[in-house]
Amino acid sequence: MYEKRLPYSGFTLAEVLITLGIIGVVAAMTMPVLIANKRAKELETGLKKNASVIAQALNLYQADTGTVLLPGDAANWEELRDIFILKYFKVLRDCGRGYINGECVLNNGWGADDNSTIYTTLNGNTLYLHEFDDGQYVLNDGSFLMIEYSISTATAELPVSKFYISVDVNGLSKAPNRLGQDLFMFEIDKNGKFLPMGAEGTSYYDKNDVSCSFTSNSNMNGAGCTYKALSDPNYFKNLP
Repeated sequence: MYEKRLPYSGFTLAEVLITLGIIGVVAAMTMPVLIANKRAKELETGLKKNASVIAQALNLYQADTGTVLLPGDAANWEELRDIFILKYFKVLRDCGRGYINGECVLNNGWGADDNSTIYTTLNGNTLYLHEFDDGQYVLNDGSFLMIEYSISTATAELPVSKFYISVDVNGLSKAPNRLGQDLFMFEIDKNGKFLPMGAEGTSYYDKNDVSCSFTSNSNMNGAGCTYKALSDPNYFKNLP
């Protein structure tokens, strides 16, 4: 008696190649979406984390001194660095103001030399660094802080001061290095309130979104995006 053999039921080479081709097409279609979603989540998480770190530093300052930190409490940016930045942040590297070649972000002052060769606006145009030129600090987690701290007096009764803390949530070495995409601004107002830039009452609030629009030609476009980034759950998903 002969054993009855079943016919061979494996895949042909052509069938295998077709299947692999289909898998490759599906992967090519889905991988960019997955990568974009991963980047969006990382940037969102980084922003929320750094907002918490700054708020905690301000709270610790208040706990130690018994008062909130106000614009003008420090006489100048050096004093602000000593009483607040170096004391309440985990600073890995103090880059000064960036006026010396070789510092973190070269910043020569006002005018053409003040343009950033590292950072751009939200839509990729030239970013002016006059709102980021009073201290640069690399934190131990890789985040990068830039400070604007200026004190002036319009009248004896109405002092005009600026106190901004900007943070690159994924550090200098990672793209996109764009204001409103991975570089975000916060403001400490005259009452010591810590606010995301772009919120009503902040310096770059604008109801027409001049400071947070992909069609704006403002050289500070992106400055007002922090509030949107923290309040709109789809903000990072909609970035190009």
